[in-house]
Amino acid sequence: MLTPTAVEAVRGITSGEGAPRDAGLRITTPDDAESFQLAVAEGPSENDEVLTAEGARVYMDRRSAEFFDDKILDAGMDATGNATFVVGPQAANR
Repeated sequence: MLTPTAVEAVRGITSGEGAPRDAGLRITTPDDAESFQLAVAEGPSENDEVLTAEGARVYMDRRSAEFFDDKILDAGMDATGNATFVVGPQAANR
C-alpha cells in the first residue's frame, strides 16, 4: 500500500522527460528482506509483483512483495527535493 505522498514521490522519480512509458520504482532484496534496494526500472522483471496506484508503479521481487504485503510505503522530501521512503505497518482496519 502506498500513501498519497509515496504515490507522488514514485511518479516524480519515474516520469521524467524521456522516461519509458512503463517506468516504475523497483524494490528488490538481495538478502532475504534484511535490506532493500530501490531503482528506477523501465518495466517489471518477469517474476515481479506489480503495484499500481494513481499512475505510480512499483515492481517488487517475490521476497520484497512478501515483506511489504502487510506494510505501507510512505515518503518524504528532504531540503534538496530528494525522496526518502519509510516503511510502516498498515492500519488493522484496511
